[in-house]
Amino acid sequence: MHAVSYTAQWMAAARALESEREDALYIDPLARDLAAPKGFDLIDRYEGGGLLPFISIRTKFLDDTIQDVLAEGEIQQVVLIAAGMDTRAFRLDWPDGVEVYEVDHGPLIEEKRRRLDALGAEPRTDRREVSADLTGEWFPDLERAGFDPSRPTLWVAEALTFFLTEEQAAGLLRLLASASAPGSRLALDILGRALLRSPFSKPFLETLAADGTPWIFGTDEPEEFLSANSWKVTGLKEPGEPGAGEGRWPYEVQPRERRGANRLWLIRAEIAAI
Repeated sequence: MHAVSYTAQWMAAARALESEREDALYIDPLARDLAAPKGFDLIDRYEGGGLLPFISIRTKFLDDTIQDVLAEGEIQQVVLIAAGMDTRAFRLDWPDGVEVYEVDHGPLIEEKRRRLDALGAEPRTDRREVSADLTGEWFPDLERAGFDPSRPTLWVAEALTFFLTEEQAAGLLRLLASASAPGSRLALDILGRALLRSPFSKPFLETLAADGTPWIFGTDEPEEFLSANSWKVTGLKEPGEPGAGEGRWPYEVQPRERRGANRLWLIRAEIAAI
């Protein structure tokens, strides 16, 4: 499988380990089966640096964002970009009438379908697979699956911007904005730029690069970055803050005014008014 597919298995392994804790932030009963063959090996390879608690906190943050947004009743289509081995369509409670589009490259989509079918897994909402090349023109594939750009959308981009250049990340945000009706929302995570230069992160980042999945982009000014690309930040958290894994993050949350701190941003945004 492609290196990015192994990254998806790594995330599944992390969700499986979280699900088996007594104080689990969420339960993903399918994760362990979706983590093979390399997910748990990668957990060992990439150990340290708060990665496991961050993945758990991020997953819970995005779960909560999806459910909070849908509870408002204005949005009924959700697009999971680079969905990987995510199983939200199977484990979350969904309001009636919600469509969930899972976008990723074809071989991963097919392998995920094979495993889910073998497990007898049934989605809890209208789940639609979208096999697409995210480095190319993928919106036509999304529309062929039933996506309607005239309706407001919740976009979820989990663990995606890390692997893009700044220009690619900005282009992704503008692309989503171009297909977003008024009232559309966005949920994502972004690295802090300082983390990419930190000696603390260097061994892990070098290992990622050696495995063909380098972390590239980060920003220390997420509000400005999103605003420049047609989105308005409505909620910004760091791991360890209330609503973002308070009590589960092993490091002290640094004051925002402290320059050069290692940061991981968890973001809720809305489409900016024209």
